[in-house]
Amino acid sequence: MARSMCIIGLDIGGTKTAVVLGDREGRIHDRVQFPTAPERVFPATFDILCQHVETIRARAREHEAVPRMISVSIGGPLDIERGIIYSPPNLPGWDAVPLKQLLEDRFGLPVYVEHDGNAGALAEWYFGAARGARNVVFLTMGTGLGGGLILNGQLYRGTSDLAGEVGHIRIAEKGPVAYGKAGSWEAFCSGAGIARLAALRFPERWGGQEVTVRDLAELAALDDADALAVFAEAGRYLGRGLAVLLDILNPEVIVIGSLAVRLGEWVLGPAREEMRREALPGAVEACRVVPAALGERIGDVASLCAAIAAVGGPSEPDEAHL
Repeated sequence: MARSMCIIGLDIGGTKTAVVLGDREGRIHDRVQFPTAPERVFPATFDILCQHVETIRARAREHEAVPRMISVSIGGPLDIERGIIYSPPNLPGWDAVPLKQLLEDRFGLPVYVEHDGNAGALAEWYFGAARGARNVVFLTMGTGLGGGLILNGQLYRGTSDLAGEVGHIRIAEKGPVAYGKAGSWEAFCSGAGIARLAALRFPERWGGQEVTVRDLAELAALDDADALAVFAEAGRYLGRGLAVLLDILNPEVIVIGSLAVRLGEWVLGPAREEMRREALPGAVEACRVVPAALGERIGDVASLCAAIAAVGGPSEPDEAHL
């Protein structure tokens, strides 16, 4: 391990934060995780984060590995180059937080920050289901819904780093509320959104209690009709949004992380059917829709990818990335 370029990766989400030690080939050598607890003020969360970074750094030194940089994957909106976080929906209170500068000042290492959708796209492009493709859409589909785009073999961030904020698209006139909009794509196709959808569609059963996607999945595994109906509806709205992306971008592959990996055909089956109904046939024929090949590891690997991209990609990149 000492011969590899060591990277400390931070995967900061609305539910949990992971701190990993990895390398340029996407391998994970050490890991700690803690609840993000969005109700905490930012300084308290930052102190906990830094304590775990110090732990990982110290354990790396025990194995003669010296981390050379810090890489961050976090939800937007954000200024990627300056590493400033601007009030992500799943991180209330993170208002104009200069995360890159704070980490550089604290640890004396170069810090690279990337939108989690972009980081996920890079992870699957470098190491997963999108290897060798030139036109890729990645969807996070976790606590929220975000996206990342690889277009013509290049990561596409947009004019003001807002490309891929697909959760903000309004996919229906009415529905659960997320991203500040009733009927937004995130409201139907994120973990929080699917839970709200269950309460909205079956108020007598779930309207007065906290239900989670995990709860619904356990019920669906027992062939519970209501839980399966919620997933089928979420899948149809997922497919409707996929059709929009297909018609606009004509990608080779759409890779979906987190919930698509865990829920599988409960949502992906209806999504593909709806996508075929809505999108141009030629775009449908040209595109695969698959769960993330990195599975549950994708957040950890994605956390390394801002740094990996900054140094030119993996040590032995696929010829498609040269």
